[in-house]
Amino acid sequence: MELDTSPLASPAIALARRVLEIEAQAIVALTGRLDQGFLQALQVILNCTGRVVVSGMGKSGHIARKIASTMASTGTPAFFVHPAEASHGDLGMVTRDDVLIALSNSGESAELLAIVPLIKRRGAKLIAMTGNPRSTLALQADAHLDAAVAEEACPLGLAPTASTTAALALGDALAIALLDARGFGVDDFARSHPGGALGRKLLTRVADVMRTGNAIPKVPENALLSQAILEISEKGMGMTAIVDVDDHVTGIFTDGDLRRALSQVIDLRRTSVTDVMKASPRTIAPDRLAAEAVQLMDQFKINQLLVVDGQQLLVGALNTHDLLRAKVI
Repeated sequence: MELDTSPLASPAIALARRVLEIEAQAIVALTGRLDQGFLQALQVILNCTGRVVVSGMGKSGHIARKIASTMASTGTPAFFVHPAEASHGDLGMVTRDDVLIALSNSGESAELLAIVPLIKRRGAKLIAMTGNPRSTLALQADAHLDAAVAEEACPLGLAPTASTTAALALGDALAIALLDARGFGVDDFARSHPGGALGRKLLTRVADVMRTGNAIPKVPENALLSQAILEISEKGMGMTAIVDVDDHVTGIFTDGDLRRALSQVIDLRRTSVTDVMKASPRTIAPDRLAAEAVQLMDQFKINQLLVVDGQQLLVGALNTHDLLRAKVI
């Protein structure tokens, strides 16, 4: 089967555009139907002392899984239960303290209607998301979310397309409204995503990646330039800190500073490191985010940072390699 490869003339492109238009219109239409039912559903979940159980059959089940996943990662403990499996033992996962969100475009899904009386008997609350506010499921619910669409994007009018898109968007709207009501913030989100790049950036502190103890390159203020070069070579960080007798940072000497010093006529065995160091170097506290260290390095075009405590005492050091190893950058 050969397709017309001209985008302007292709029937496939025209049909695809029509699908996107129908689904976009379905989502836009939802905004005008957000009513007291949405607020009731929001309040039911906020009052819940247990978890949110999301369920649905077929394509609605796939959407239900996504809604449960989004809620769980944004501060609302939630999980998916298959309605058919619920009738064969999985209903034991639902307690009287939970809320069931049941998805069915028709509102007449037999598998869902079979477990609704048992859910209600346990004392759990029921939120229905349907395309028919007069359906059996909607009428039995404590709160109803209207996800009706004017038409499916499928030209046959059969495959769930616009209806599932609308349900997904409405589920996202509910999850984000809950996030906002709970005051769920960036740090909370990171704790729910510790394995991802965002989690590493928001949870990893400078103290987690910095070098400490004998691994910190440092020399005293009275050190000669030759001693500083040996320290840089031994510690392998491309720099050394210069500290006073109490370990307060007074300067830094880097590979770049060494190259600039060697361009002049100097005696490595007689020159003091304080004559060629940078005074008052950039520093960071150990409790700051490692991502902030990355920002500082980028902003000031440097590759190393000294870590100091509240009294400006040297407690650590890190460079771009340490941040790369921690996968912060």
